[in-house]
Amino acid sequence: MRIWKYLPAVVMTTVGILVTVYVAFYFVFLDLIVDYWWFQALKFEGYFWLRLLYRFFLSGIVTLFFFSIFFLHFWLSSRYFGFNPNEAVFSDPLKRRAFDRFADLFISYSIRLSTPVALVLAVMIAIPFYEQWEASLLFFFGGSAGVTEPVYGRDVGFYLLSYPIYQLIQSELLATACIIFIMVAFQYWMQSIFVPNQVKNFPMAAKIHLAVLFGFVVLFVLWGFALHRFSLLYVNVHEPVFSGPGFVELRYKLPLIWLSIFTFLASAIALLFYFFSEKPRIKMPFIVTFSLFLGVFGIQKIDFIPALIDKFIVKPNPVKTQRPFIQNNIDATLDAYDLKNIETVDFTVNLDPTKDIEEWSTQQRFENIPVWDREFLDDVYNQMQSIRPYYHFLEVDEGRYFINGFKRQVNLAAREMNISKLPKEAQNWENTHLRFTHGYGAVATPAAQDAANPIIWFMRDLNLHSDVGLEVNKPDIYYGQEQYKYAITPNNLNVVGLSGTTTTPPDNALDKAYRGSGGIPIPSYFRKLLFAFYFKDEKIFFSTNITSKSKLLIRRNIIERINLLTPFLHLDKDPYLVITKDRFFWVQDAYTLSNWYPVSKSADDDFLDGSEQFNYIRNSIKVTVDAYSGAVKYYNTDPTDPIIQAYDKAYPGVFRDIDEMPEELKRQLRYPRDLYYLQMKVYAKYHQTEPALFYQQAETWQFAQVRDKPVKPYYLTIDFGHCGGKEEFVMINAMTPVNNANLSMVSVASVMDKEKCGDAFKKGITVYKFHKEVQVNGPAQVEALIEQSPEISAQLTLWDQRGSRVEMGRMIILPMKNSILYVQPIYLISIKTRIPELARVIVSIGNEVVMDTTLWGAFKRLKERFIRVDNGTGTTFEPDKK
Repeated sequence: MRIWKYLPAVVMTTVGILVTVYVAFYFVFLDLIVDYWWFQALKFEGYFWLRLLYRFFLSGIVTLFFFSIFFLHFWLSSRYFGFNPNEAVFSDPLKRRAFDRFADLFISYSIRLSTPVALVLAVMIAIPFYEQWEASLLFFFGGSAGVTEPVYGRDVGFYLLSYPIYQLIQSELLATACIIFIMVAFQYWMQSIFVPNQVKNFPMAAKIHLAVLFGFVVLFVLWGFALHRFSLLYVNVHEPVFSGPGFVELRYKLPLIWLSIFTFLASAIALLFYFFSEKPRIKMPFIVTFSLFLGVFGIQKIDFIPALIDKFIVKPNPVKTQRPFIQNNIDATLDAYDLKNIETVDFTVNLDPTKDIEEWSTQQRFENIPVWDREFLDDVYNQMQSIRPYYHFLEVDEGRYFINGFKRQVNLAAREMNISKLPKEAQNWENTHLRFTHGYGAVATPAAQDAANPIIWFMRDLNLHSDVGLEVNKPDIYYGQEQYKYAITPNNLNVVGLSGTTTTPPDNALDKAYRGSGGIPIPSYFRKLLFAFYFKDEKIFFSTNITSKSKLLIRRNIIERINLLTPFLHLDKDPYLVITKDRFFWVQDAYTLSNWYPVSKSADDDFLDGSEQFNYIRNSIKVTVDAYSGAVKYYNTDPTDPIIQAYDKAYPGVFRDIDEMPEELKRQLRYPRDLYYLQMKVYAKYHQTEPALFYQQAETWQFAQVRDKPVKPYYLTIDFGHCGGKEEFVMINAMTPVNNANLSMVSVASVMDKEKCGDAFKKGITVYKFHKEVQVNGPAQVEALIEQSPEISAQLTLWDQRGSRVEMGRMIILPMKNSILYVQPIYLISIKTRIPELARVIVSIGNEVVMDTTLWGAFKRLKERFIRVDNGTGTTFEPDKK
């Protein structure tokens, strides 16, 4: 009978244990072990354990620290400092025993209660540290940035790496000190009531304890005021004129902060004197000092005083009063966005382009002008080269390769697997995860092509046919930009072969289906069972087509893959494909961002996904992902970045030097499009480095407009004459004055080291500024010239009907030696097939526009438009009137 009595408790205990084990296994252990196997497959197991160590060690240390503080003060107050028996206790043994009995009871219950209370409070206080543990690594491993901000004279590294954590520490310590002070005071009060025969006043030990706690509260409040000084560096009340503190903040608000510090300290000292003084107590010093503090603190909340200063002092003399503060903002913003080392070149536009035309009269000059826009090539590639329904070209990239004796700019795209393109009935488990596991190969076309001719292919078809020598040993693409599901390969099923058909490999050649080093091995039924639980898919365990040689390939989208490995890096929106002789690689640009650069302008919210607020950016890391094996490698391109320096110290061995990158990949590195767009958007205003000019905004630029859309930066392979005829792969950006269509400048972003003229990576921006005395046509004005040409407009009107429409591609702006050449591709798009066709190319110099089927032909016709005329005073030119 006794057994039946305890049976319900045993059953409940057993069920509870099983539920706890299941929850721990399913939500903790399973994710942890699969993550470890995945990191191990990528050879990042040391980094995996280091991240876990940092996270849980930091969390544990912080929790233990705050628990110790809470428990220590609760224990001291309950055991030692709160008892002060009166004289009757010492003279009466009965009262003594009663006092001791109640004191022991109070101590026992206080310690029992204070332990869980201290733990709960410690966890609550430490939660912000749990959430910001990665930022804490910057605090512990950060160093100097080598740049000093001008307001307080501190190194910028303090603000980027330490200041946010100091704010967190100060707020948490202040909250802890206040909680302890209140709870200990309450505990002393309870002791005086609960324990009999106590002296009515607090004992001296308790007073000293409370005074020490009060001292900590005062100390942390003063620290908060001191840190509040730095918050002035991030004000934006002067926008849109400039960012950061101005005359009012540094000449009025900053002195008030210092007054707050002194008056609060004085009132705290006066209160302590009052607390410890014997009767009669003098309240006046505390009342006076605390009133002064309240007055100073209250003045800071009054808006009309700074408004009066702004109205009567600042606004009548804005440049004079704000000059040093505007200069601070200009210097800080240029440094924060890596714009301080821009090379500026005065570009003299010659009204006679004849000499430039003569120098450019070699056909090789036109082999790299990208008349094919990658936006139009998407449809061309998918219509003509996907070949099988399950293949798909997601995005077209740009690159340059040594072809036919010189560097050629090409467009290229990876032929990736997209299982959703299959019929619904074919999208079963085996096809999705075992058979249709990867994409195959890529296509490449020259960026410059002749119009009205079939498109030229540098690489095409499933056999990767190439007439120019491009070849890839392992063309399989297991990792890419598609939203891949997990794959298990090799296996016993038929595999997709080269031609898109399926073949069954012999038993002894199963591993030939996939020889990559990536993937998690599945050597046992135990792992099959774990993976079945992990994916909630029992087919993994029961499938007989999965062998001991199979590997599980997961997280195959390269963005997801990199984000899971290094969540502290911010990724560019445009990873790009690189062809090497062995295999395909993806290159991903990664950024370090911060919103704590002092006095710098905040970026607009159109960068990346718009979710990050920042005023500092560096493109410090280039990430490569092996499209075959999934191997991920990180290369540091900016060792001066203090944020990446800190992460490099925290995670040794993760980031390699850029010189360790294979030459085939290093030759394909480029300046990121999104970064360049952001930098030029900032530079459009901040190129005005003289405060008076900056305040006037008389020379502010904007992106050149055409068809009511900005001409965004684009890639171009061109020889600027820096390295003896060696072509550079650069980004071109054009800008005009605000509300004006004339061209103001053309900027060029390059990654070629112009001193070594090799493949060494060295980022740089050159700005070619045009003199104001000469009018240079902008894209909108060139478009107007095209529309005004009777020949061109008539031809475009004729095409734009009968089952097709005319689309004008991206306008290309080419700085020649002393002239600006415009190239405008014209596309015909069939309404039925939607396949674009390059129909014509328009070129323009000065006020002349010419259209032809080839770039070379259009340029020759443009050349013929200019003839030399000797007017007796020198050589000039005029348009040919024939």
